[in-house]
Amino acid sequence: MKNTIRVERAKIKITQAELAEIINVSRQTIHGIETGKLNPSSVVAYKIAVFFKVNLEDIFTLENTDYVK
Repeated sequence: MKNTIRVERAKIKITQAELAEIINVSRQTIHGIETGKLNPSSVVAYKIAVFFKVNLEDIFTLENTDYVK
């Protein structure tokens, strides 16, 4: 799953640690999601979207390999 968290963070100049604290996860979780090594739970994804005041689809997009066959 691709995401634009890093871009959204840069727009408002916050760190991974700051975002993590706001949505109550670890900085490592934010790093894992940003780098695509970790897919967020639906709750975490929703918290991220709400924080940035955007729709989920504006931050998270499925890649071709993510679709069910």
